[in-house]
Amino acid sequence: MSAESVAKRPGFVGAIAPYFKPMPLTAGIIGISSGFPLTLLLATMTYWLSKVGIDKSTIGFAIGLTTPYTLKWIWAPLVDKIPIPILTRLVGQRRAWLYLVQALLFLALWQLGGSNPSNGNMGTFAFWAIVVAFLSATQDIVIDAYRIEILSDEELPYGTAMNQFGYRLGNLIAGAGTIYLASQEGAGLGWAVAYGLTGLAVLPAAFAALVAGPGRYVDRSAEMGDRTFGEWMTETVWNPFKDFFKRRGAVLILLFVLIYKVGDAMGQVMLGPMIDELGFSDTDYITANKLVGFWALIAGSAVSAPFIYYLGMGRALFFSGIFMMITNFLFAILANMGANTFMLGLAVGFENFSSGLGLTVFVVYLSGLSSLAYTATQFALLSSFAAVGRTWLAAPAGYLAEGLGWFWFWIATMLIAIPGLILLGVMWKKGFVVNSVRQPGVDGEIVDAPPKEQQPAKPVGT
Repeated sequence: MSAESVAKRPGFVGAIAPYFKPMPLTAGIIGISSGFPLTLLLATMTYWLSKVGIDKSTIGFAIGLTTPYTLKWIWAPLVDKIPIPILTRLVGQRRAWLYLVQALLFLALWQLGGSNPSNGNMGTFAFWAIVVAFLSATQDIVIDAYRIEILSDEELPYGTAMNQFGYRLGNLIAGAGTIYLASQEGAGLGWAVAYGLTGLAVLPAAFAALVAGPGRYVDRSAEMGDRTFGEWMTETVWNPFKDFFKRRGAVLILLFVLIYKVGDAMGQVMLGPMIDELGFSDTDYITANKLVGFWALIAGSAVSAPFIYYLGMGRALFFSGIFMMITNFLFAILANMGANTFMLGLAVGFENFSSGLGLTVFVVYLSGLSSLAYTATQFALLSSFAAVGRTWLAAPAGYLAEGLGWFWFWIATMLIAIPGLILLGVMWKKGFVVNSVRQPGVDGEIVDAPPKEQQPAKPVGT
């Protein structure tokens, strides 16, 4: 990196000032509503199932209930282009879909909480889990597109960092908050009321979007004027995928997105059951998340944008992957030590720090690959591939934990993370969009970034 590039970099105040601009702050607030449903369907749900005596292998495959996250690219074109009667005219395309989906999501969460799996209601429980997953995935389609459209190119890494901070705050509400509300050691309200009250976390995004405005939504189908159904379908469904796959290294990018976080995802699925099996109380788990994890999350999210800025996207992705492996090693040590509260706090703290950092880096990378003309569809495609890794590739985690024991399970998750880092190196060497930034062309489409030695210093990728 040249001395001139280093000299142009801002000091500490200049580095953090973009976090507090209106749109990055808005992105942070809407992240709260995006972050809580998935946690209710993964960490909190698996913890709940463990508490009522469901075996580990069943819990591992219970994440298959989140399959809608892996398929959201199928209906993302419709969310992208179909208007909601009356609402779209009043508040715009993105906010109309957001408000409709959030109302349905809130109702579905009450039903999920009331379908008690401990009373043999696994069929009802699974049905409402899938409904919540479908609505949550649809909300993510809208929120991800809206986030990209309200942020300028310069604000993208900072707004994404704020969004991930809000996302993880939503995780905390859905994790420690829901467990506290449900637990007899906490508020003692039971799971049904706890899930229902946590559903109120839809409100931050609703209010923030109301204030922030409609964003830079581009409706190409409307620009076509009078058109046949075939022409509308081509623009709405075919062109977003055609636009993505015509770029260099598109297949390699999707493969990387698929496997990059598999090891981390397998660990997260089984963390709740391990904490319960090691003998920690609900209070221990809540305290570790609230007192240690939350502040570590703030730190990880806060340093993520400067982290990308100073290292560049390729190195930022690599070191984020290393941090995820270190996190899993700390949980391996915890598994070997047993119910040690200090080690629990250390492992949870580092996990939150590395997640706040790593998830922001990953989402900035995906956001930079999404054309403004097809924001919802292309980001849904990329995040769906990531969700396949998080769900079906991570589903055997329960069998691994049963067969290997907790210590070797966590070691295995570290090894599973290595192929993603190797693929990143291959992509980096070939120059397949590893260092992409969102550069508007004449119609707002993505332009691949030039090689490092030709590219000026930018916040996203060098």
